Amino acid sequence: MLEVNQLQKSFHDEIVLQDISFSGQPGQVIHISGENGSGKSTIFKIIARILKADSGEIHYDSETTIGALIENPGYLEFETGLTNLSFLAKLNHNEDLEKIRRLMADFGLDPDNKRAVSKYSLGMRQKLGIIQAIMEDQNIVLLDEPTRGLDRASLNHFVELVQQLKDENKLVIIASHDFQAGMPYDKTYRLIDGVLQSEE
Repeated sequence: MLEVNQLQKSFHDEIVLQDISFSGQPGQVIHISGENGSGKSTIFKIIARILKADSGEIHYDSETTIGALIENPGYLEFETGLTNLSFLAKLNHNEDLEKIRRLMADFGLDPDNKRAVSKYSLGMRQKLGIIQAIMEDQNIVLLDEPTRGLDRASLNHFVELVQQLKDENKLVIIASHDFQAGMPYDKTYRLIDGVLQSEE
């Protein structure tokens, strides 16, 4: 489903990614670890077509849809979480309000809470970002440091959610600086000095 071939990327003459190649299939969960600033987010941005690589290629099926939580997503700060998610889904004409409400409740977010997103904690914002990445039934899901700020109950739910996505034949790629216990990883990589090293 996804082929990443020989990606190279530099910023201001500093090489960030060197010859990055890997592949992923439906129903797989891939983990990319690395220190902050190692280039994990850059890989995701290139896959999601937010950034253009200096060289190399990304291939996936034409019907592929990508959901992504990358770095700090922007929201309508003075609107509620439900309003934000609904608005984003409507942009793609793919709003399923019942599903959005269910996903919010599953993560302990009250969809009827009138609190503005500007008042959300880091963990609450992360939950919104995870929901945004999966609420439209996307078949490639990119999650960048998704567990930042999550409490224990939400961490446990996140592990269950990733297993569910795997069972639904989604390709899930998670980038983080640490290794979350209990995750159903099929492939693990480490990004060091711009080079992706397999840990299998």
